[in-house]
Amino acid sequence: MSAPLLAARDLHTFYGESHVLHGVQLAVAPGETVTLMGRNGMGKTTTIRSVLGLTPARSGEVLVRGARVTGWPAHRIARLGIALVPEGRGIFPALTVREHLVMAARPGRWTEERALDLFPQLRNRLHSLGSQLSGGEQQMVAIARALLTNPELIILDGATEGLAPVVRREIWSALRRLRSEGTAVLIVDKEVRRLLEIGDDQESRDVELPAKVETLAELVIVGAALFALGQQQTSLVRRSRQSHLPLFQELVGLRRRMAFQVIL
Repeated sequence: MSAPLLAARDLHTFYGESHVLHGVQLAVAPGETVTLMGRNGMGKTTTIRSVLGLTPARSGEVLVRGARVTGWPAHRIARLGIALVPEGRGIFPALTVREHLVMAARPGRWTEERALDLFPQLRNRLHSLGSQLSGGEQQMVAIARALLTNPELIILDGATEGLAPVVRREIWSALRRLRSEGTAVLIVDKEVRRLLEIGDDQESRDVELPAKVETLAELVIVGAALFALGQQQTSLVRRSRQSHLPLFQELVGLRRRMAFQVIL
């Protein structure tokens, strides 16, 4: 079996003395779509930042195609064929849409014309400054810019966060196209049903937990996510607060033909 395109093993990341990631495991195979779910403040963005070297983990390791890149600066990891659409989009207010695209372009199958075919709305905005774009247009530019680096893996942190429904639909449509064309994608978002729909059809992944699960409500949310499409008929039984972790492990042990990651 070939090595994953991207893998993280037993990541522990801190902000000062605050222990944010507790032994996180993550793997993305070539051409695979993996989704990362969890409520605010549970470490989704920190996971991405740790994998990419933006917020280095204190322990654990990161591998790209089986080669250890732990401790590498972010620009070296990016040159291995990994592109990031960051939370907040990272648009330069004084650059035009075309300048964003030209700045990022690298040789490969993704060209400016192909990116504009993916997001036709940008054709009429090529000479608009970043500061003049709507939030949805900024996200389209951020995705197009990432694709023009011609990556093997594109990571989207907050893929449709704060966007209008019509724009969210366009973004999800673009991501389905990437998946169908064999581009590996790691998606962070809060739209559980969309994430479940777009995940690859295969055996479910192991879910890695931090030290504790705080509320029964979180368990119910995750349980609903795991069988939201009605493919598993499992009843949730009310358990005591002391037995939350066994209940969670029971839920995530369900075997489903879905590929996704849950960080809680």
